[in-house]
Amino acid sequence: MASVLAFPPLRLAPGSDAAPFAPALPLAELPAGAMRRVTFGDVDVLLAHTSSGIAAVDDRCPHMAAPLSIGELDGCVVACPLHNGRFDLSTGEPIQMPTTGGLLPDGDYVPTWSPPGREPKEDPPGKKADARRLTRVRRFRYYPVRISDDGVVEVAVPR
Repeated sequence: MASVLAFPPLRLAPGSDAAPFAPALPLAELPAGAMRRVTFGDVDVLLAHTSSGIAAVDDRCPHMAAPLSIGELDGCVVACPLHNGRFDLSTGEPIQMPTTGGLLPDGDYVPTWSPPGREPKEDPPGKKADARRLTRVRRFRYYPVRISDDGVVEVAVPR
């Protein structure tokens, strides 16, 4: 049976420690290396079967909220489909800032950048550039996960 990723201390989604577990999907629908979006009310959760176990976080990039479930998973690293940000599901930390740049969780600034083989990205002054420079990339918040005796992935999400 699959294991559950141990999330980093102090990264629990608010209220999820007291939330009841709810069925998300059969484990058979989440093979190793797969990601799926599951919805509980108005909360969209990314379930990722990483190389270290199954993780559950909000299905939104911690940069600008794009759905990570349509990105890519490599081991424990999920890549955002919008701005090429890469985030480690085992630590909750960004490992590659999005191309738009911005603030790391600790407040350090990272400028805009272009992927290899692409023209350098312009960053003309103005409100959009100011907004990009002030956009902080957040760390993931995790939802508790368990696998039931009958092979269903369950997630504790506050309602």
